[in-house]
Amino acid sequence: MSNLTDTQSIILSRAAARPGNLALPLPDGLHGAAARTVVGKMMSRGWLEEVDANLRQGEPLWRETGDGHGTTLITTEAGLATIGIEPVVAGAAARARKAKVETGAASEVSDASNPIVVRAGTKQAQIIAMLQRPEGATITEIVAATSWQVHSVRGMISGALKKKLGLPITAEKVEGRATVYRIDLVSIPSTN
Repeated sequence: MSNLTDTQSIILSRAAARPGNLALPLPDGLHGAAARTVVGKMMSRGWLEEVDANLRQGEPLWRETGDGHGTTLITTEAGLATIGIEPVVAGAAARARKAKVETGAASEVSDASNPIVVRAGTKQAQIIAMLQRPEGATITEIVAATSWQVHSVRGMISGALKKKLGLPITAEKVEGRATVYRIDLVSIPSTN
């Protein structure tokens, strides 16, 4: 873990709990030159990134670009990893958010959506890792790894992973293995 100041830790932790990993608004009392200094250092370390703000959804502005548009700040995968948040899922969610903003699907990028937070070392992170493997995972395999009941695993896949985190999970019937679930990383838009 990198040496974080209290202010940097607060900014990253709050961003991890916000939809789209938005870093704004900054903590109370942090504004002007102090805010620019803290944000500048965090951007130079790769913890924050400036992206186009979705003004129709009322995203807070970091700076105006002068052409009727503005930018906001989001926490990057590196920033989330610094505070122990699983960067793979956070990155997938951030790329999905960016794609929705770029395609104009403004109604899908909402402050009312659930935050994207996955702590490393949890059973949820373990299940996500299993689903990211090329061979995927069956319900039985996940039950064996987590010691959960079958209905709990199904609920995690359909509720927490698909609905809350918005992960593209596919299911495929494989002969001799039952239904195999995978996170379809191909359908997650790239960051470029």
